Amino acid sequence: MTGFVSFVGSGPGDPELLTLKAVDRLKRADAVLFDDLSSGPILSHARSGADLIGVGKRAGRASPRQHHVSRLLVEYAQIDQRVVRLKSGDSGLFGRLEEELIALREAGIPYEIIPGVPSAIAAAAAAGIPLTRRLTARRVQFVTGHDISGQLPQDMNLQALADPMATTVVFMGKRTFPKLYQTLHAHGLPADTPALLAEDVSGSDQRLTRMSVAALADRLSSEIGETPALILYGPLAEG
Repeated sequence: MTGFVSFVGSGPGDPELLTLKAVDRLKRADAVLFDDLSSGPILSHARSGADLIGVGKRAGRASPRQHHVSRLLVEYAQIDQRVVRLKSGDSGLFGRLEEELIALREAGIPYEIIPGVPSAIAAAAAAGIPLTRRLTARRVQFVTGHDISGQLPQDMNLQALADPMATTVVFMGKRTFPKLYQTLHAHGLPADTPALLAEDVSGSDQRLTRMSVAALADRLSSEIGETPALILYGPLAEG
């Protein structure tokens, strides 16, 4: 069997942020299984004639089940295809990478993982801020805003997330941030902690909105929208 799978991080969406290795694998792939946020101009690098299969998952929308995505990877590789599994941002950050790796290992299929620019890094760059700062932000933490049911996870380290000396990035958290804020405020996070709502990072509709965590929670209580977004809070989001 000569089938092979390349897990490619596509970055936040801007095709200019793709790595050279990512572009090379797209040009040589027989099949590309892509997430929603990895579609559009990025797919223009795929070679003519390659199978392009959308397998993205978006909150509140009908999405392929994970076992179906994993099965497709295995089936394409078993017929000696070069496969790219194109994931937004970096594959290892909240991208369901491990489930797909397990399926390939069980089937004896070789693979590689090609890093991509994480959306959190791109958001900070777009806002013109660092994620770390001497003396006031020596730690950065990434957390998901929802569990497999779409609710706020119940096993979060609230003491760490309420630390005003850390930069925190919340992925997929617009729907649950109001509840998260109330919990963190009760654990000591000041209401005036700076926050940044980064929507459609690096995309044509990119919006960066700065406010306090309290104001952001109030806004997201009534206005969520469908645009993918990250939430950053801590000593850096004020710029």
